[in-house]
Amino acid sequence: MLSLLKRYRTLLIVGVLLLYPFGAFLTTGRRGRDPNFVDRAVIGLSAPLQRGLIGLIDGAKAVVYGYIDLREVRQANEELRAENLQLRATVQALGETRAENERLRGLLGYAEAAPGPEIPARVIGVNPVAKLLSVRINRGETDGVFRGMSVVTPDGIIGQVVRTTGGWADVALVTDLQSRVGVRVQRSRARGTAAGAGKGPLRLENMLRTEDVQEGDLIITSGTDGVYPPGLVVGKVTRLEKTEHGMFLGGDVVPAVDTTRLEEVLVMGNPFGALVQGSAGGSGGER
Repeated sequence: MLSLLKRYRTLLIVGVLLLYPFGAFLTTGRRGRDPNFVDRAVIGLSAPLQRGLIGLIDGAKAVVYGYIDLREVRQANEELRAENLQLRATVQALGETRAENERLRGLLGYAEAAPGPEIPARVIGVNPVAKLLSVRINRGETDGVFRGMSVVTPDGIIGQVVRTTGGWADVALVTDLQSRVGVRVQRSRARGTAAGAGKGPLRLENMLRTEDVQEGDLIITSGTDGVYPPGLVVGKVTRLEKTEHGMFLGGDVVPAVDTTRLEEVLVMGNPFGALVQGSAGGSGGER
């Protein structure tokens, strides 16, 4: 018996400590009494254990709830990140659409103000061959586009159609080496020729040294080349070359239109009623 008490004394002590309050409650719970020495001892011994258990339980609950809250926050962040990416893509698409609408609105306004019929077209390709600086548009003979027609934007001239099929056409740019455009100085009305130099500015040619030309002058089409109607913007003079001898002066003309950024253009009917096969103002012969 003593050996059993020694072996299970810890369990017996804990049992007594736990059962005593219960028994005390059953015997005196209804009438109540002040705690005696034993009550105080049991409370003093069990209070730290109770506080420890409560702290452990509260800590476990905090960890579990924190993990749940963290998962919810992480999931909410992922959803917000995906929504943000979608909204950014939508904003970019709307910005591109707005820019395209503004370009098309300008193109439409220019077409309505132009004297002759115009055919809107979109640039769908760029010629990679260095011998011919050209772009391809999505309009051809079935749309009324034929060789020799001039191509413009509201900002200025682009070039002329040099090859066409049923559904597309090639446009030689004004910067092409074989391009020649009859021009005049808008301010002084002096006439000359703007020649393509391959890349960069056009070359001002066939203008007399005695003409009134200044850097910054606006250069427009003269209508004397059989391709472009008069009054279209070509570019601005940025540099002049006046030699002491000779009849003509030289200079650079920066095109009004950056031909490397073309997207929408207008094809203008030939105002002279004939196809251009290689006039002095055109872009040359068969390509």
